[in-house]
Amino acid sequence: MRGVNFFIGVLLALNSFAQQASDSASVRALNRRLDSVYLKTSESGAQRLKLVHAEPLFIDLIRDLGARKGEREWNIGMGLTDNLDVDRYDALIEYEWAPVDRIGLEVELPVSIYGPSRTGSASGSSQINSIKLATQWTMLVNDRFNTSLALGYIHEFELAHSSMWGKEDERLIMGFVANPFFVAAKRWGSNWHSLIYTGPRMTKLFGAEHWNFDYDINWNANFMIPGTRNFVGLEVNQVIRSTGDVDITFRPQIRVGIADNLIVGIATGIPILRENERMSSFIRLIYEPGHRHHHPHR
Repeated sequence: MRGVNFFIGVLLALNSFAQQASDSASVRALNRRLDSVYLKTSESGAQRLKLVHAEPLFIDLIRDLGARKGEREWNIGMGLTDNLDVDRYDALIEYEWAPVDRIGLEVELPVSIYGPSRTGSASGSSQINSIKLATQWTMLVNDRFNTSLALGYIHEFELAHSSMWGKEDERLIMGFVANPFFVAAKRWGSNWHSLIYTGPRMTKLFGAEHWNFDYDINWNANFMIPGTRNFVGLEVNQVIRSTGDVDITFRPQIRVGIADNLIVGIATGIPILRENERMSSFIRLIYEPGHRHHHPHR
């Protein structure tokens, strides 16, 4: 996990730099001017009001909060998780867009690939996991309190292993996951951002008598670099399972714009309990077609 340790060191160095920079009156004044220009350019104009929020990298939203008609985005994600006995490599590709103001839609295809077992036992099956369809409605954008609220729904079709596709008496779709969720985001001043993403996750496999219920609570706190949408922060993913178990993973993260319409986000996962997995890492590439016409330069 050398890459994870390096990434944590980068986060600590950035935090130290931010604290030292904040001690300079001239730097603070410059930052306020940058923030003012950036926020005014991003949030004003003839289009419907949209606030700037730092959004999570691992648990991704369905379009920006307050999305405006015509916005669209491609995401490619790649991750590595140490599952004690075997490493799991995850990948995803997703497309999200806003057909009308404040409504976001998304299609995602997640894939898992398992490495060889360290103990000789059978490893997991490498496969396309599911097809995810999602929508999100931003029901409130309040500029006085710098707050946005949204409701959304994800419907995930669980797929059979690819080796079973096309065989008689075998289902392509094994079941589904229903996941309604609620999002609340607030900006504190110009740079500090908080967000909560929460909701139940209900799984039903065809042929099974019962549903499986989990509940997700995801917290975010981020510091946005003045005058940009780049940030450094922490995402906390909490799952309350139907068995009564609670899994909590801390994900320090950083997001950087590397081009006018291309962003890279990096997160590392640190689980509180290591019963099922140890450390993990995740990278997300975000491409926004037509971005140049809608947002200022990062």
